[in-house]
Amino acid sequence: MKELIEYIATSVVDHPEEVHVTVVEGEQATVLELKVAKEDLGKVIGKQGRTAKALRTILGAASSKAQKRIILEIIE
Repeated sequence: MKELIEYIATSVVDHPEEVHVTVVEGEQATVLELKVAKEDLGKVIGKQGRTAKALRTILGAASSKAQKRIILEIIE
């Protein structure tokens, strides 16, 4: 899942070298923390949060197939 989010995020941003995804394992869920360059934050979130929602939808579909709960957080 980490690689999937990294691939999509690097495709969207202007500074792909500054995309970092951190995995935080929890008891009930796994949290993926996405960190991008400050000037690319708007591109990852999108207008009215559409890009972020699409990322979360893709992640939800992939995580349900793996039978895990995975949450995406976008870090400033």
